[in-house]
Amino acid sequence: MTPRLIVENGGLAATVQDLGRKGFRQFGVPVGGALDPRLLAAANELAGAPEDAAGLEILLAAPGFRMEGGPARIGLAGQVEGVLTRADGAQVRVASWRGLILHDGDHLALRLMRGPAYLGFSGGLDLPPVLGSRSTFLRGQFGGFCGRALEKGDGLACGPAEGVALAAAPLDEKSGPIRFIVGPQTENFPPEALAAFSTTDWRVGADSDRMGMRLAGPPLRHLPAGANIITDGATPGAIQVPGDGQPIVLRADCQTSGGYAKIGCVIAADLGRLAHFSPGDVMEFAAVDLGQAAQARKEARENFALWRASVTAQSEELDSGKLWSENLISGATLGD
Repeated sequence: MTPRLIVENGGLAATVQDLGRKGFRQFGVPVGGALDPRLLAAANELAGAPEDAAGLEILLAAPGFRMEGGPARIGLAGQVEGVLTRADGAQVRVASWRGLILHDGDHLALRLMRGPAYLGFSGGLDLPPVLGSRSTFLRGQFGGFCGRALEKGDGLACGPAEGVALAAAPLDEKSGPIRFIVGPQTENFPPEALAAFSTTDWRVGADSDRMGMRLAGPPLRHLPAGANIITDGATPGAIQVPGDGQPIVLRADCQTSGGYAKIGCVIAADLGRLAHFSPGDVMEFAAVDLGQAAQARKEARENFALWRASVTAQSEELDSGKLWSENLISGATLGD
């Protein structure tokens, strides 16, 4: 029997996402995909699924499931926890950064502490691809599960999984300013505006979504050329500055072209970090050059490879969050 997870509680803003829809921007179709691709890849690793497999992105409130068939493995990455109730009534507290084996009749109730968090599934979620991706594009109402967020009663099929639970330490999260490369429309801004962008504490607006983050702070001034340009390409990470001088940082579901001057573009290594800022949070930016951006991307890939190598098997139902937080002998967490 194909394992299926029946949604008992849809949560809020829980959607199917993979690593995005490539090759269709010339037709006006956004790339989309996970806001934090590295975190989705980690959830897939803990589930024993390919890195680019479709999983769930949870932004506001976590869903709950009942397992039909199985066994299957589900991987949790991010700030999420919950309670697993076995078919015989036994309950286990579940922390993040582990891969759980679920059996027929098991119930999993999750709680999100801060989004986004991601759930990976053994074999990835078995949904039909649309334009080469299983990602949900909410504005277009296609992809994922019927082009929408999860609702009670939905059924998600995945692959079977045998074996034991998996666990790992949380991924290291980089702190500090969001790094960006200046341009391409620097001629639309005076030097003092370029300097102010990197020295201002910007507050994330309440009207931010998967398409973009609106920032609030002292207005950035334009030169006489103004805020409007001949429409050109737009990409996730682009930092537009419309006429009111308040920047907009584009995200995964952004439009493919735009007519506002761009003061810079967030580097690839920091795109996923944008997902972890919520309305009301304050963020800063720091300009880097192409060489520094390439080095940051290389380091991010190397750090993820090291994390992947740290994933270990567990033969018991352990509280992995508590395990990794314990002060073990000399700080060691592995026995090899």
